[in-house]
Amino acid sequence: MNAIAIPKSGRTNRLEGIALSAALQGVPTFAAAVLLMKLFGSEAIIGDPGGAAFFVVTTSILSGAVSAWLGPKYPKLFHASYEPLFFDAALSLKQKVTAWSAQTRTQQQLVMIMVMLSVLGVAVVSVG
Repeated sequence: MNAIAIPKSGRTNRLEGIALSAALQGVPTFAAAVLLMKLFGSEAIIGDPGGAAFFVVTTSILSGAVSAWLGPKYPKLFHASYEPLFFDAALSLKQKVTAWSAQTRTQQQLVMIMVMLSVLGVAVVSVG
């Protein structure tokens, strides 16, 4: 069955890119930051109920928005947080994620994030 591609608006594509950047790149980074804060006994965010979740969500979204805005202008500076595939209007959401996850660099990043979060989680539970 042939599917006719419906053109995606610029705003929709930008929001998809920001959401993917936030979810796939921002959340693991800022979740690790919260675990480090917990490990070192910081009460800045951890002491407030829901503060850690609010911190992770808002900083992830802001990070995705900033990388979407400045990433194309300064690719060398934002090479770690800006993924051009996420902002390709010709791709569907599923195609964006599939193409991103097929990259060797992405697979290495995901393994590194998994190990880092696992070690931090064990450290936080052991100390706290």
